[in-house]
Amino acid sequence: MADISHARGDLSGHPDATEMRARYDRVLGGRDVALVDGPVFLAGLYLACSPWIVHFTANQPALTVHNLIIGGAIAVMALGFTMAPERMYGLSWAMCAIGAWLVVSAWIAGTNPDAGVIWNNVVIGAVVFCMGLACAATAMRVKKRD
Repeated sequence: MADISHARGDLSGHPDATEMRARYDRVLGGRDVALVDGPVFLAGLYLACSPWIVHFTANQPALTVHNLIIGGAIAVMALGFTMAPERMYGLSWAMCAIGAWLVVSAWIAGTNPDAGVIWNNVVIGAVVFCMGLACAATAMRVKKRD
């Protein structure tokens, strides 16, 4: 039987070792906002479920669909931030815009919203806006470092 114990060892002699280290550093460098990815995902899930949590599905059908779609979009963006941070953090500003939209959407997409619906969308909009700012600030800091 062949002795292949020498095949698994130090990769310093590998011709692509420098490139692999540089890529690994780039990937880890894009993970500065890893603590924001989870809360962004949870905010998107909450927004998608909020019509049933706050109980406005019957009297605000348009806002129900709106929150479901926008919540799903936020959750997908969070997954993108996790899976491909270098490509997705440019969309942090879009998340800020979505947060600002959520603050006013209860009056625009809804019909005579009550206080619970308004507070729900204003608070989750402010949270999404702030998390978008955190992602954008970190993305700008990482680009300056490169």
